[in-house]
Amino acid sequence: MGLEENASEIHNKKDQDRQIWTICLHSFSDLTSVSPVVFLYLLKECYISGTLKAMIKFRALQQVVYLVLHNNPQPGPATFVVQCLTVLPIFGAYCEGFSHLIISSLRRLLKRATTPLDSFEVNDLAAQLFLDIVVGHVNYDERIVVKVLEVFDVKLTDIEKIMCQLKPNNGSSSDIATEFIEQYTIKLVKSQSYMEAVTLLEHFNIRQCGQSFLLNMIDNKQFKAAEKWATFMGKPMLSLLVHKYADRNMLKSAYDTIKKNNLQQDFPDVYHRCKESSLKMLAEKGCWDVAEAKTHNNRQLIEYLVYLAMEAGYMEKVDELRERYSLKGFYDIKVPESTAQHNRYLRLDELDVGDIIWVDEVDGLCYAISHIEGCKVVGLDCEWKPNFVKGSKPNKVSIMQIASDKMVFILDLIKLSGDVPEVLNDCLTRILHSPSILKLGYNFQCDIKQLAASYGELNCFKHYEMLLDIQNVFKEPEGGLSGLAKKILGAALNKTRRNSNWEQRPLHRNQLEYAALDAVVLIHIFSHVRCHSQPAASTEGHSQPAASTEGYVKYYEWKSHIVSRTDNIKKAKKGYRK
Repeated sequence: MGLEENASEIHNKKDQDRQIWTICLHSFSDLTSVSPVVFLYLLKECYISGTLKAMIKFRALQQVVYLVLHNNPQPGPATFVVQCLTVLPIFGAYCEGFSHLIISSLRRLLKRATTPLDSFEVNDLAAQLFLDIVVGHVNYDERIVVKVLEVFDVKLTDIEKIMCQLKPNNGSSSDIATEFIEQYTIKLVKSQSYMEAVTLLEHFNIRQCGQSFLLNMIDNKQFKAAEKWATFMGKPMLSLLVHKYADRNMLKSAYDTIKKNNLQQDFPDVYHRCKESSLKMLAEKGCWDVAEAKTHNNRQLIEYLVYLAMEAGYMEKVDELRERYSLKGFYDIKVPESTAQHNRYLRLDELDVGDIIWVDEVDGLCYAISHIEGCKVVGLDCEWKPNFVKGSKPNKVSIMQIASDKMVFILDLIKLSGDVPEVLNDCLTRILHSPSILKLGYNFQCDIKQLAASYGELNCFKHYEMLLDIQNVFKEPEGGLSGLAKKILGAALNKTRRNSNWEQRPLHRNQLEYAALDAVVLIHIFSHVRCHSQPAASTEGHSQPAASTEGYVKYYEWKSHIVSRTDNIKKAKKGYRK
């Protein structure tokens, strides 16, 4: 019985909500005789009767109000909104949200209007509302004050006019209005509403506040407001802002301000420091090609990039830049011994790899797959050209590396997928779908998603079996694959070539070695994992890894990390049936 009553109550509530919406929409269809108070009351009832989330309801009502303002409110939509804002505080908790709602709706209406919608009296009403808010007669926060000024384009003369009506014969109206605005600005600054204060001064074109105001904002780390104020005040204030950014080592902000305001000639040293800082950040991320492009053939910056490459141990980049730009004077410079020791990187010849074989035609592909099918364990990796345009799609995967313990095959996926897509699909299916070959990767599940996205016409990348992600075998891997190699094999991987152009043909020898090392090192890391997963007695005579066994996960658990995408699909379906 209780359930029936509850269902009946819900049904009645829905009927009541529908009735409220019907009444409201009927009243909104013609605002000629609807007062602001009635309009706001009906708007509140619409909001209360809705069952959607607050943000969705806000957007829906925003559209309703925008349409309603076309329905002949008297004496005009802008004046009607000012009148609504004047009485809205009596609605208590709904005041703040509804004020933003109706102002944003009016702003949208005004943007699309081709002719004036109201008489000139609306400016007087808006100016009066502004004064009432500032003196505390009407309760709104600073954001609404700014919106009222901007939407209704309230000018200093409008403020002067209202103040003269309130206090006639009280001195120069212009001086009184300006002083009133400045006093209110001081109040905003004390409450740390810096952006609102700057917007207010800019709106009324008041420039009496100067350097001290800017320094105050910088000291309080209000940099967006400081930049807005400096831009409004002009070049001297912008110059001061750049100096302050440079003193705080905020070179990115200094660079943006210099470039945006064409101040390169005024701050050559700061601008150069900014450019060098930008190059260093790119070099640390391995984005050497991007860094080189950003030098714009400036010789001083190119030489700095050469030094960065030397510090990173990226000597082939040093040679490449010296040859391309005919640089001299770097041949006798040696990398500091401390840097060389710090940058001790693992070399391919240390892992006793016999051959790196480039595969870009069908015979080589068949030979590679025939060799790999005879292996019990292989390492997998892939590379693609980085895309540094924010929000853009990643580039196609360019190459795929498949390594045994002695050989590494590098497959040119771009060429093979274009020339022999069916053969490529069949060959890789035999490897990736094989339950008898253990495939090792490092975050390879991410790579295979990229492979599937790049080559959606190939089925080989849609499933895999017997994949062991080395990353998951360790509880807290630090420094990625490079850090793991250093921990287990005693030397890190040189990742400076990671973000190079993997679509260029032919690839540089150093790119091939980098790609090969990323795949074959997985097998050597795995051999240590497997070795130390045996009982202690069976490890006698084995060489110990460079790092102690502390920090590894329990070695006997590595088999539990083997995954298959087909298994995941089956488990998901089983869970769904439950």
